[in-house]
Amino acid sequence: MAQGLSFEWLYGAHRKETYQPNFTVIREIIKPESAVKSGRGYPMENPIKLTEKYERNGWPALKRTDLKPPEGWNLSLLTSIERVRSHMLSSQGQIACIKDGETLSDVFTLPANGGWLARLTTDRPLAAYWDDEIPQWSPDGKWLAFGVKGHVHIAPHDGGLPKKITDFTSAAGSPRWMPDSRGLIVTVEREDTDQLLLTDREGAWPRALTTDTVGDHWDPRPSPDGKFIVYNLRRFDDLNRLDIVLLEIGTGKQTTLYGKPSTRALSPKWSPDGKWIAFTAQETQCEELYLIKPDGEGLHQLTKLGRDVFQFEWSPDGRQILAVVNKNGSFELMLIEAESGSTSEVRSELGIHSNPNWSADGSFITFEFESPLLPADIYRMDIKSRQVTQLTFSNPPAMQKNKLVVPELVSYKSYDGLEIPAFLYRPAKPNGAAILYPHGGPKDQYVFAFDDLAQYFTAKGYAYLAPNYRGSTGYGKDFERGNYDDWGVGDTQDCLHGAKYLRTLKNIKPDRIGIAGGSYGGYMTINSLSRDPEYLFACGVAKYGDSNLISSWAQCEKRLRLYTEIFLGHPAEKTQIYLKGSPITDAKSIQKPVLILHGLLDTVVPPEASEEWVEALRREEKTFEYKTYANEPHGFLRRENLLDVYERMELFLDWYLLPSV
Repeated sequence: MAQGLSFEWLYGAHRKETYQPNFTVIREIIKPESAVKSGRGYPMENPIKLTEKYERNGWPALKRTDLKPPEGWNLSLLTSIERVRSHMLSSQGQIACIKDGETLSDVFTLPANGGWLARLTTDRPLAAYWDDEIPQWSPDGKWLAFGVKGHVHIAPHDGGLPKKITDFTSAAGSPRWMPDSRGLIVTVEREDTDQLLLTDREGAWPRALTTDTVGDHWDPRPSPDGKFIVYNLRRFDDLNRLDIVLLEIGTGKQTTLYGKPSTRALSPKWSPDGKWIAFTAQETQCEELYLIKPDGEGLHQLTKLGRDVFQFEWSPDGRQILAVVNKNGSFELMLIEAESGSTSEVRSELGIHSNPNWSADGSFITFEFESPLLPADIYRMDIKSRQVTQLTFSNPPAMQKNKLVVPELVSYKSYDGLEIPAFLYRPAKPNGAAILYPHGGPKDQYVFAFDDLAQYFTAKGYAYLAPNYRGSTGYGKDFERGNYDDWGVGDTQDCLHGAKYLRTLKNIKPDRIGIAGGSYGGYMTINSLSRDPEYLFACGVAKYGDSNLISSWAQCEKRLRLYTEIFLGHPAEKTQIYLKGSPITDAKSIQKPVLILHGLLDTVVPPEASEEWVEALRREEKTFEYKTYANEPHGFLRRENLLDVYERMELFLDWYLLPSV
């Protein structure tokens, strides 16, 4: 979660129920006509040729032979952790999940009472955990649906080769089973909109459930009797709006159950008896839980927690709702009474609970949990006794022996007096240096998750500060929208004032503070180095970051163009806002060295963005190192590449931030 890039940025924190297509992109030199057909954006007459490379201007950051890894640590250990995630519990007590290995993100199954992981797929490409789908069990527990290489596949619960069922289209995702365990709703793209189709587990020629082009149709949920579905409609005329729509399958009649300007409603889910539909909405400052009847009557706000409800699931008897609630970056489990809205605590351990599931009889739940001290794993809890059993074990024994750090919640004032919350890792043996880590997004949040790099650098003696700059989620709607029409300005100042805060701390040298981030965090790095007359940072690391908002908008895929427009509007109408947020024109102001890292399969921040930035740095004769990876998308997934990235970051930061020993 620390990397913080997900399709759910569109409407807040990491909601994996939302439609998230898994596209495999092969990048080449794009001809103008193919650029238009592929939807990559404005055609380029002289496209930038992209090849894997290492370039530098100035001396490279060489290995510091006087420095050794902390005792019990090395970078190979960090990259050895295989993340277990995205699980779903079947009605028959079988768990399906995804495990991210060195080269694959395959689907596995596991008995709910514990046992060995059994591999179901063998060729599923690596996918970022924040941008992947959860495998879906059929209601009878006999079939599992999931995405592989941009298509929906199914497999029997007891084994067998997965079968692709969406040959009728070029790509499909987000499968949802009908109550009969035969029908399947899938999401496809047509005429630049996401539409819903009804097929079956044999891959029958589909029936279109939605056809209008007013917006994207996401997250379909069939009613218990199979006569209706509810889904999310993201309207193109108001990108900050998400509606809840009811569709009668037999007639095609559609009714908007909930829809308000500039208000998002998420995750509609039927009660087991079909009498209520629950969803979250950001009608107030936070995402609270609401209920409405299928006929549109009885709309009411069920919770008034003053905190974001992150995920939720109805109990089998429909009397309670198990919810994950965000409390200052710790995501806790809570039971909510469906009739009264009263709440009770289920599990409040500091960390991130996610993807809650109920057993068919309601006697136990399963969930995923990670914390600053533990990587993500799957757990089971007995509802009556509250006894918790760990079902998967991803933490290597060598990591278990290391003393990890729980970050402190701190805050500091920015340039305009706005209080900026942050997470501070304090080293046991300070080395005088510090790293400021701005998260990606920007609609995301640094939380109490497992952050391997933060732990490693803290073990080396670095202080590590992760600010939730304006635009971050988890602190109310006003804070979340604090960078609308203002990318690269106020949020950059929040990062610069984070450096000033670090300067006030004991054992930190003012000239030994660096900044490093990925995606929007990489963009924050570039802004902070190029738009700071005080030169608060001694160096910076920009992983797949942006510097030219207009050209990147034109070259990235549709979902990212629309994502940018949520914050900034259309560049043809808001040209000056886009230019104001583009630090590429300020490359001449850079005074400190920068390391640039980017994958050439990136469709979120196009790799051309780093090419343009490096060209500007070279023209201004600035010191930089630049490395690209031919087989990496947004983020770095393959173990050998991740290890190379970590090694380059460590060399670079050690060289420019640490004195001689």
